[in-house]
Amino acid sequence: MLKRWLLALVGRIGGLLLLACCCVCLVYILACKPAAGPSQQSLLWAGGATSNEGYMALLQEREDSHRHYINSLTKQIAQLKDALQERTQQLQESLEKAKTKGVLPLGLESLHKTPTQNDLKEFFRSQLNQAEVNSGLQLSSEYAVIPFDTFTLRRVYQLETGLTRHPEERPVRKDRRDELITTLETALHVLNGPHQHSDGTDGKRTYAPSDFIEGLTRTERDRGTVYDMLFKGGGLHDFTRLVFFRPFGPVMKVKSERVDTANMLVNIIVPLSKRADAFRQFIANFRKVCINQDKVVHLTVVYFGRDQIDQVKAILDQTTRETRFRNFTLIQMNEEFSRGRGLEVGARAWKRSHNALLFFCDVDILFTADFLTSCRLNAEPGKTVYYPVLFSQYNPALIYSNMTNPPPVELQLVIQKETGFWRDFGFGMTCQYRSDFLNIGGFDRSIKGWGLEDVHLYRKYLHSKLRVVRSPSRGLFHFWHEKHCADQLTPDQYRMCMQTKAMSEASHGRLGELFFKRQIEDHLRAQRLRS
Repeated sequence: MLKRWLLALVGRIGGLLLLACCCVCLVYILACKPAAGPSQQSLLWAGGATSNEGYMALLQEREDSHRHYINSLTKQIAQLKDALQERTQQLQESLEKAKTKGVLPLGLESLHKTPTQNDLKEFFRSQLNQAEVNSGLQLSSEYAVIPFDTFTLRRVYQLETGLTRHPEERPVRKDRRDELITTLETALHVLNGPHQHSDGTDGKRTYAPSDFIEGLTRTERDRGTVYDMLFKGGGLHDFTRLVFFRPFGPVMKVKSERVDTANMLVNIIVPLSKRADAFRQFIANFRKVCINQDKVVHLTVVYFGRDQIDQVKAILDQTTRETRFRNFTLIQMNEEFSRGRGLEVGARAWKRSHNALLFFCDVDILFTADFLTSCRLNAEPGKTVYYPVLFSQYNPALIYSNMTNPPPVELQLVIQKETGFWRDFGFGMTCQYRSDFLNIGGFDRSIKGWGLEDVHLYRKYLHSKLRVVRSPSRGLFHFWHEKHCADQLTPDQYRMCMQTKAMSEASHGRLGELFFKRQIEDHLRAQRLRS
């Protein structure tokens, strides 16, 4: 009986314990279960096992998309390679055919294959063979001859004298000096090398720079430069001659860029004192070129004094009424005329936000729309300034003295040796950005009157790191006008003024005709009597 009671008690206790465990589990589950709201559901999605599966699916989908995109690009690249290879083969075949027919210049084959050292040697050898070094070439006339320059240790004797006008001089340009010195050093190295004395005729003679007598040099622009050098030998009538050739390489592309000049405004600055008639002629050309054609310009006139100022204002007012053009600035200066001072004031008077391209101009200058384009293309802020060489007109009274009625002004402005000359000693007309002009320090304000201020500014740019573009301009002309050299000028200014006046009258041949006019007339009279 007791045993039966104990078994019943154990069974009841076990049941109670099982019930208690179930209750505890139920309470625990209820306490740990998250809320059923949407935010909690999203958190469960983001952090549970279902979150990892979603991310893996999304990553797999994106990976498949990128794989398809890469495969597509790979196919496109392969197609482009095939097309490029086919095009290259066609081009190479065309070049070979052109070369066989003699149409392709030698050396152009380097454009379609990777040059090697042997290719360069072959090209240089072809340059030497085609140059007029070992044999002469058939020339059309005496005007096709390229003259030699003669040079010694200290002097170069030249036909093309350049700006210095010196028929002989020490080389001014450093690259020219270095070129001749390097050639002389190369010659001495060859003469004193061991192979030079292999025949034993010269013994152990050592050549020095003092043994150099003279040399000839000239440059064929499409081939290279030849140097023919003569040295003293061992005896009185013994000489050693060396010939060198510096070949030019093939043309190499440096830069290819697109330049948009549509919004490049040019501020034309003109210093002026009196000369209302000349200003009227200037405005007539300004209306034709700037207002009717170019249209992206501003005119700044800096006027000195009060005389004729009313006429200048009337000309500007008339232009505004007739053309509706209002991009004018008139600055009046009650002081003595100074070109540098006027240009300085005009440049600093620009108050607009953007950097302006300045064209320093004179009232007796005629320019074309093509010149304004050259002005924009050849000047770049912080890099390049443009110094064009203008064509200066001779005195029309001397040029057309044999005519009853000289031709119109437009027909007089032709670039011929009888009508004018390149004014390569003048540096007054220039295109440069305002920022460069201010950074370089502007003009020398202490200079008064005519001349020198433009030369000083030009030298500042030459001494800077900016590139100076100096070239003749076919769209920039200087009208002839009588020049007066004031007594107040300094000796240097007065000398420059008189030299300019002498050069501006007529060509050398025309002045000779005037100087020998009586002798020429007597000769013609005698000829008529004989006939």
